[in-house]
Amino acid sequence: MAFGRNKEKKGKKEKVKLSKNAYKQAKNFLSFVKPYSGVYFIGFVFLLLSSGVSISLPILLGQILGADASQMTGEWEIGNIDNIYGVLTILAIILPAQAVFSFFRVITFHYVTHNSIKDMRQKAFEVLIKSPLSFFDSSKTGETISRISNDTEQIQETLTTTVAEFFRQLLIVLVGVIFIFKVSPKLVLIMLGVLPIAAITAIIFGRFIKKISGLAQDETAKSNHILEEALVGIKSLKAYTNEFIELKKYSLAVSNVKQFNMKAAIWRAVFIAFILTIMLGAIVFIIWQGIELIKTGEIPRQGFFQFILFTVMIGTSMGSLPDLFAKIQKSIGATESLMTIIQQETENIDTSKPVANHKTLRGDIELNNLDFAYPGRKEVQILNNLSLKITAGEQIALVGASGSGKSTIASLLLQFYTLDGGNIKFDGKQASDYAINDLRSQMAFVPQEVILLGGSIEENIRYGKPNASDIEVQDAAKKANAFDFINSFPNAFKTVVGDRGIQLSGGQRQRIAIARAILRDPAILILDEATSALDSESEVAVQDALNKLMTGRTSVVIAHRLSTIKNANSIVVMDNGAIAEQGTHDELAVKQNGIYKKLSEIQFS
Repeated sequence: MAFGRNKEKKGKKEKVKLSKNAYKQAKNFLSFVKPYSGVYFIGFVFLLLSSGVSISLPILLGQILGADASQMTGEWEIGNIDNIYGVLTILAIILPAQAVFSFFRVITFHYVTHNSIKDMRQKAFEVLIKSPLSFFDSSKTGETISRISNDTEQIQETLTTTVAEFFRQLLIVLVGVIFIFKVSPKLVLIMLGVLPIAAITAIIFGRFIKKISGLAQDETAKSNHILEEALVGIKSLKAYTNEFIELKKYSLAVSNVKQFNMKAAIWRAVFIAFILTIMLGAIVFIIWQGIELIKTGEIPRQGFFQFILFTVMIGTSMGSLPDLFAKIQKSIGATESLMTIIQQETENIDTSKPVANHKTLRGDIELNNLDFAYPGRKEVQILNNLSLKITAGEQIALVGASGSGKSTIASLLLQFYTLDGGNIKFDGKQASDYAINDLRSQMAFVPQEVILLGGSIEENIRYGKPNASDIEVQDAAKKANAFDFINSFPNAFKTVVGDRGIQLSGGQRQRIAIARAILRDPAILILDEATSALDSESEVAVQDALNKLMTGRTSVVIAHRLSTIKNANSIVVMDNGAIAEQGTHDELAVKQNGIYKKLSEIQFS
């Protein structure tokens, strides 16, 4: 039922509601426009010039339409609007000028917008890749991508077109109203006497029609929900022979949609007929009054035609203003979402230059009284006063039940999260005393589920050391037991692995990840259940590659399969965020009532 309600809400058109913070963030967004403000100002100058030409057209065309015989004879008088040929000359000059003004207006606005959006997207991406993992734990990746893509497109349209058009139409309305008042206040008052009736009627009808349309949208959402449920559960539907029931439900829903839509259509037709009657009647009445005013000499013929043309232009402009304003409001809302991303706290990472690829750490690690709970669920304590010392070059294995804190230790070593208590030291120095990127550059991480880049095998291996030579890449592949299967492909190292590495098997992806780690040549290696999802044949090849990789470097291995860590220098058994046991395989395997002994008896029996 909840699913259906969500669908119904999606069917309704959301009303844009902006907070004070939205307007504040819109001002902050202007910092991206500021570097190009000079060009934007020039664009507004061309906007004013092109708008000025548009505003002059009713005046000039009114002069032509209202001209009498005396104004159609005689010599050309360039610039004289009382002479029809003079008016035509002005039109011949300003219309090409209008094209030039419009061209440069569009070019300048697009230049400013595209540069501002480029800077904004780059900044947003920089912030995202520098954000701590806690941000990604609490946010949806698809929604974040939408903010960078869809919201910037919304802002782009507003900056290039909507803002300019809004000011253009507003200027036409203001100047037009002033001009028609100057021509004939009496005709303006007659027009204003009709407009409130039309406006009030439009509001009443609009709300009523909107309510009916909303009901139709609700029914449409219900019908879509029935359709989706039927198709998703098609096996159950057929197995229980409920085709008749589902068809009846869907037929009822779409019949309701039709009824509400027809009701809305009838009232919309009544509204249109009513408005047309009022508006056409008002136009006829204004024309009649205008003719009477011309007869009495209160307004000239040209003035009357100018009044009519300006009135049409004002009406068109006023009709477009609400939609333009709504688009601006949407863009302000989109700006708020983007600026929220851009202004969030990030890790202190220097992205101005690549990180040096050379080993500077020995690999000594100290975990002192660690307390930790994930930021999104502080009520669940993961590590409790945990302490552990790892000597450089030592292989330490972490085992224990799911949720005992093994993978959390790996994340904390990589400085993905901030501790709630305690500290971590590398080579006797506090982790906080190192630059985060410098510290991470000394580590390599091979996870259980390897996600490769969508490029070639060579690119994925070189990700561990971007400036590596081809020989180094190939040598890393050999050490990872990946060289032979790579060369079995027609394109060898140039083989494209597909999205997330889908073209390769699990074992092949693991060996590519190991080759990447070998190429990095880290001081500290972290393996998070790197073989748990592999078949026996792949596990042998991968484990052999891992053994080569762990030689001579500090290795922290998280494992469920105890057979893979029997030769570790020390095995740490985790239980509820604390160390329950520690020792070698032989020591722990004989410990009475020990956790490790029970695990080994289950796996080795």
